[in-house]
Formats: sequence, C-alpha cells, structure tokens
Amino acid sequence: MKKILLMFPGQGSQTVGMGKEFYDKFSASKNIIDKLDDELKNIIFNGPEESLKDTKYAQPAIFAVSVAIFEALKSSVDLSKFEIATAGHSLGEYSALAVSGFFNFEDGLKMVKARGEFIGQASKDNPGAMAAIIGMQKDALIDICKQASVVGVCEPVNFNSPGQIVISGTTQALTKAVELAKANGALKAVMLNVSGPFHSSLMKSAAEKMKVELEKYNFVQPKYPIITNCDAQFTKDSSLIKEKSVKQICNPVLWDTSISNAIANGFDTFIEIGPGRVLTGLMRRIDKTKKAMNIENIGNLEKVIEELSK
Repeated sequence: MKKILLMFPGQGSQTVGMGKEFYDKFSASKNIIDKLDDELKNIIFNGPEESLKDTKYAQPAIFAVSVAIFEALKSSVDLSKFEIATAGHSLGEYSALAVSGFFNFEDGLKMVKARGEFIGQASKDNPGAMAAIIGMQKDALIDICKQASVVGVCEPVNFNSPGQIVISGTTQALTKAVELAKANGALKAVMLNVSGPFHSSLMKSAAEKMKVELEKYNFVQPKYPIITNCDAQFTKDSSLIKEKSVKQICNPVLWDTSISNAIANGFDTFIEIGPGRVLTGLMRRIDKTKKAMNIENIGNLEKVIEELSK
C-alpha cells in the first residue's frame, strides 16, 4: 500500500486568485469557500495583493483554500486505498488538522482567525523580524544566535531543510546574526519581509491567549495521524493536540525532522495541497529520491490523480 504524506503550506504562499479553478469546478471546494464572508472571498479571488498579504486575511484564506483543494482531491481519488498522514508548516498545521478530522472546518476557521489576531497583537507588543540563513550547519547557526542574543532575542525557529534555517527575534539581534552568519560562511543570509518575530519566545503572549481560545472547542479522534511542528512526532491523540497547537506558536517548526520521520516510517509519496510549492521545494532538499508533487491548480490535480492510479 502506498504511504502518502499530505503537506499543507503556511503564510507566504498566498496568491490572488488561488483556489478559483477548484471553486468553479468542484462543488465540495465551493462549499468550503462559500463558508467565508464575502469580503475575504473577494480578496482571495480578486485581491488586492496587499490585502491578501495582511495576516488577518492571509491565514484564513490559505487555510480555506487548502481545505477546499483537499476536498477536490478527495472527490477525485479513493483515498481509502492509501495509508495517509498529514503535516502542515506553521499555519498549515491547522489545514492538516482539519482534513485529518481533529475538528470541523468552521471551528478551524475560527481558530485560525483568532491565532492570526493574537500573533498580530504580540508582534505589535514585541516588534521583531525574521531572517533566512542558507548554507550553514545547524550547530554553527545555533552558536551564532547565542552570540547575537547579547543585544536581544535571537532564536532559530524554522528548521526547513538541511542548510535552510529561519531565525527570529528582535531586529537588532537579527541584524547582528545575519552579519555573523555571512562572516562565517553562510551562502545567503537575508532579512525576511514579515510583520513579526514568529515562532520565537516573543510570541509567548499569543500562545497564552491561544490556550484559552482552544478550550472553546472539542477536538475528536481523527481519521489520519498528523506530524506536529513542535516535536516532529506522529499523533492521533486529540487530547494532546490542543497543547501542541499552543506550543507551536512560540517554538520552532521542526519541518526537516518531520519529513525525515515520515520517510523513516515508510512514507514514499509527498503531496503538497494548497497555494505555492514551497514544501515541494523543501522536499527536494531533504530527500530528492522521494516522489514530491503539489496541487495548486487543476493541471496539478490531474497529474496527482494519474500518479495515484499507477
């Protein structure tokens, strides 16, 4: 039996018009997107791009479109023929949780909106930035973060693939870390165009608010296991997910370890569902021998259907 990991992208993958093909062709996709308010639906399909980049729109938009595309896949392929697990990068973890069945779409949408608001407020209260460091060993970069921490908060937060790590913290400390990384042989070290120090300890207030928010919802036994960001472990235990979802906000995303764990457990096909192909690209850096595909348009879906019918 083919073992498939369904992967869901995070913020930054959004594009104006995303999901429109699926909305027009699949009633299951249309049903999901029609649950959004008219303002958000209009921004997703028509822009402007600046509005779609805003966290309060981007996060629910990516969540909704990702789930809508999954519904199109589910209506096109008998997924019961495969062993399936899910994983999502940062915000994408909520898409993964929803399609796995931990909670329904409507509740997921409320959680995502609240999460975006809490993270936005934490970013205003504790301003900061993020930077991508390419071509540097994990241990060396951790050491650089410690050196930069003398002038502020500087933490490695997204372990995306071997040689691609994102750091987060206060702007002064990150600027110092970027300089140190370049001086110590990084191929590339650049500040990212984001609105806050996501996944760092500066997000603690957002995590605390999210803990209270999540108590409003019931999480149930899922259909598929998920590999969670904060520990890169498989779980189907709904009682643990609330705790892990809180922890995710101010802890690193262990993406490379998540994928490595999936491979170690025999997963051989990796399908990114949602806008963009960031995770498909990371997959090639982690293990280019594995089949990695993405679904962001109908053409992609047809290729995946063909691959899964083999």
